[in-house]
Amino acid sequence: MELNSNISAVITGGASGLGAATARKLASYGVKVALFDLNAEKGEALAKELGGVFCNVNVTDEASVDAGFEKARAAIGQERILINCAGTGNAIKTASRDKNTGEISHFALDKFNLIIQINLVGTFRCIAKSAAGMMSLDPLPCGDRGAIVNTASVAAEDGQIGQAAYSASKGGVVGMTLPIARDLSRENIRVNTILPGIFNTPLLAAAPEPVKQALGAQVPFPPRLGNPEEYASLATEMVRNNYFNGEDVRLDGAIRMAPR
Repeated sequence: MELNSNISAVITGGASGLGAATARKLASYGVKVALFDLNAEKGEALAKELGGVFCNVNVTDEASVDAGFEKARAAIGQERILINCAGTGNAIKTASRDKNTGEISHFALDKFNLIIQINLVGTFRCIAKSAAGMMSLDPLPCGDRGAIVNTASVAAEDGQIGQAAYSASKGGVVGMTLPIARDLSRENIRVNTILPGIFNTPLLAAAPEPVKQALGAQVPFPPRLGNPEEYASLATEMVRNNYFNGEDVRLDGAIRMAPR
């Protein structure tokens, strides 16, 4: 897909981190961008910077997502690109014993379900609604009607202690990539997923610098945290390359996560 001012994109989680970097990258080609996020302050500021539109969207809420797409399409037209970066995580063991009291507890299902709803169901909700919109468009000269890029995690393949919910949600994103790509193949819509490793995003913003350096040192090469711009580069290539379809690609400096 040739990126230019005739193309529109929706980026979930677009106000910061991986989503913001991807929005900036796409906008550098002239692409019109809509940012779906809950952080209105950052989202409005970035949308203004890029000449795009901010939509206050909660991906777990059907009406919120519908309203977001309606606002985005009214402002910049039907998107041909969807980048799914909205997500979160927690760190809770399946069952655990308190070291001091010996009290046994288990992972509360509502906390498990929250991660699934945001990372997995929220991603699918946006894919389904965006794909339906893309199907209303004529194919471009390259043959594409649209391109979708999802965000999983290396935790989908080597989740650490306490990451049962997070790994399950991201594993689900990986698992549905190929079936969705096949579902949409006759409609000329491509679907791919990136599995980022340890990236320097707002999730790590509060960590002390020595902690960040220690995390980066675990990466075989280059021994550092990933930069959001590197994610944006791969996401953009997945959109531009017409033969990129149905793939799940690790972007991690060759790291394989240890149990903890």
